Amino acid sequence: MRWLYLFAFYLGCSLFSHALGAQTVVLESGVSIDGAICIDAESGNVLLEKQADLLGHPASVTKLMTLLLVLEDIQAGKTSLTKPITITAEAARQGGSQVWLAPGESFTTEALLYAMMLHSANDASVALALNRENSVQNFVQRMNQRAQELGMNRTHFVTPNGLTYGAGPHDTTTARDLAKLAQTLCQFPEALTLSGKKDYLFRPGSRSVVLDNHNHLLNSFPGCDGLKTGWTVAANASIVTTAKVNGRRVIAVVLGCKSEQGAKPSQRARDRLAADLMNNGLRELGKVTPSVALPVATTKVPLALSKSTAKEDSFWDFLDDIF
Repeated sequence: MRWLYLFAFYLGCSLFSHALGAQTVVLESGVSIDGAICIDAESGNVLLEKQADLLGHPASVTKLMTLLLVLEDIQAGKTSLTKPITITAEAARQGGSQVWLAPGESFTTEALLYAMMLHSANDASVALALNRENSVQNFVQRMNQRAQELGMNRTHFVTPNGLTYGAGPHDTTTARDLAKLAQTLCQFPEALTLSGKKDYLFRPGSRSVVLDNHNHLLNSFPGCDGLKTGWTVAANASIVTTAKVNGRRVIAVVLGCKSEQGAKPSQRARDRLAADLMNNGLRELGKVTPSVALPVATTKVPLALSKSTAKEDSFWDFLDDIF
């Protein structure tokens, strides 16, 4: 059940309490979320949270577990970034956001990872899953097993990419569980390289596609270098993002952000909340010096949805962000 505190002060803002009772999050009127959390990436200590154990649907944030399994296989010597992967018909017929893979094409693991992380390509995600296991179902079983090993006890995956429709079933998780996944991923430099790149030329040649990263905080929040956004009709807008300032890294998760105004306002609200989670999380750590130009929070104490990181997007950006 989603929470929504109505008009509290100013022009229709609402607030909820920080877990420690000392700070508050300010939400815009008509905006709700399934959960939010900010943690210290090094220790895992919770800096800020609200309803972090409520269930929600992660949409394309699901791809972070696919990324982790591939990177762990690379670390174990079972595959490599340069390994060629031949595209199957099953991978090519995926809908939603895609890079229009065709059966018989071949790409390196690295290229498909960039497609999955920057462009949220569902076809690339399935291609990677099928390369690591003999069926998508077996790969999803691996995802769920790894989730349990990481203590993601309220998480259940049904896809390698978060692409679900209608009544589902849908991938299900919590903000706290996603923070645990992100903390593990941040131990892999490759994860930040892949998710922090702002653009990538995929399939060089006559059918090339320039992939732009869907995480707009990479351009607006100092020190932000990952990780993944997601949106579907069923799941609303989610993000797992991270920033490193003065040697200290924080991870912020916003799950299931919904604006009454529609999809793009939901995504912009998600980004603003994630930015303020990181901003105030870094201040909570007490390691931010005046030389670091962080976005200005609405107040010194409350964790707020500031307007500083809002970005107007085009119709084409909207199409790219679907799934």
